[in-house]
Amino acid sequence: MPSSETAGALLSVDLAALAANYVHLGQELGGVPCAAVVKADGYGLGTAPVAEALAEAGCTSFFVAHQAEGEALRQCLPEAEILVLHGPMPGMEAAFVEARLVPVLNTVAQLEGWRAAAKAAPSALHLDSGLNRLGLGAAELQACDPGQLNLALVMSHLASAEEPQNPMNERQRQRFLDLKAGLPAARASLANSSGIFLGPDFHFDLARGGVALYGVNPTPGRPNPMRDVVHLQGKILALRQIDRGEGVGYGSTYRAAERRLIATVPVGYADGYFRALGNRAFAAIDGRRVPVVGRVSMDLITLDVSDVPGGVREGTLVDLIGGGVPLAELAQAAGTIEYELLTALGPRYHRRYHRGGKAVR
Repeated sequence: MPSSETAGALLSVDLAALAANYVHLGQELGGVPCAAVVKADGYGLGTAPVAEALAEAGCTSFFVAHQAEGEALRQCLPEAEILVLHGPMPGMEAAFVEARLVPVLNTVAQLEGWRAAAKAAPSALHLDSGLNRLGLGAAELQACDPGQLNLALVMSHLASAEEPQNPMNERQRQRFLDLKAGLPAARASLANSSGIFLGPDFHFDLARGGVALYGVNPTPGRPNPMRDVVHLQGKILALRQIDRGEGVGYGSTYRAAERRLIATVPVGYADGYFRALGNRAFAAIDGRRVPVVGRVSMDLITLDVSDVPGGVREGTLVDLIGGGVPLAELAQAAGTIEYELLTALGPRYHRRYHRGGKAVR
């Protein structure tokens, strides 16, 4: 990781806010345990510091996507329950047992492979309640015998939990109840971040807090109940006055209508600042929004800082995410969702983890 002096941008992760978000989800659940989803390198923020902070906040169950993620997480959380959403690839059952990973079995082949190699070890069973990606449906359940498994969890995944009025939520809940009715007794899990806010009928025995932990609003259209976790700041590398009619960046897609002051910041699409943000996004300096002008390139963005009170200089920090730049607005400008922006955060940032402003890593 580059140092704070050599990096072109600083990524601050507020572990106190992360922990507070976990506690808030627990309060919303009213006593039902909440697991933490830390796949994709802790949603781009770093698996180890994120998971350790959540464990300190009381989390004992964690979800990742891949076996390698689970094995890495086991190194920093030796006692936690770690569930792997994609389950084992063929022949990897023994490695799961050795690392004490709980596979989420998604297909008949995975179920049969686990039963043959490691049926005494705990596993989770994914039931397809309507998302139609992974999981077993009614016909597949009839074609195998889950009763011989040591089931630690039965789960499914909501397709439209962020839309409380969508009738698919209730259809999926009912189908989940029907599918699990013939299975051995095990904890049940249906709610993701937004599903937690659908109410107690969706909570079952274990919820899976994901993107809400990292500050993303699980209740679109309503005020965000979560605290901001991420703050990305870039350093102004250079300043340039341009005259009326002059262009900026590749293709000169921005042309000045009058004399303007342009700041260049060393962050680009190689760092996860999407090319689609050119001429559409904004940054902020001391709370004042400044537009991104011209195309985003691999390593650089350009900002119109002409109207910043008091002016700016080389080295001035510019808010790119957080501060005066809400993640949700940036995602909208990019034509995507907050998940994608978070998980695209690149390795060239200097990363700082803190609690209440005090650095911890």
